[in-house]
Amino acid sequence: QVQLVESGGGLVQAGDSLRLSCAASGRTFSSSAMGWFRQAPGKEREFVAAISRSGGSTRYSDSVKGRFTISRDNAQNTVYLQMNSLKPEDTAVYYCAARVVYSSVIVTTKTQYDNWGQGTQVTVSS
Repeated sequence: QVQLVESGGGLVQAGDSLRLSCAASGRTFSSSAMGWFRQAPGKEREFVAAISRSGGSTRYSDSVKGRFTISRDNAQNTVYLQMNSLKPEDTAVYYCAARVVYSSVIVTTKTQYDNWGQGTQVTVSS
């Protein structure tokens, strides 16, 4: 099992950028598909971005496509979420998630992930 710790959240203004990091412990990171999800107050946790275990494939929700970029460094056991052109509606707690996979699949469904971080708050003011 992998343990995940997110960092990089904060309070920013609309139009600013942030980069979230998710550091993983354990030996399974390079075998894991990774994802970022977010949850705003009173709303369901929703998919933001996902990346295959090699980093060769990525997928994004329509709401962040073109603004956010997911990447990973398997040597550093870290996955990143670069967030540009932030909007107030991006305000949420952001979670990273991991699932060991046996191919270059992308996992976008939250119920398919079995390891989660504790989350990091992102607040975007207008």
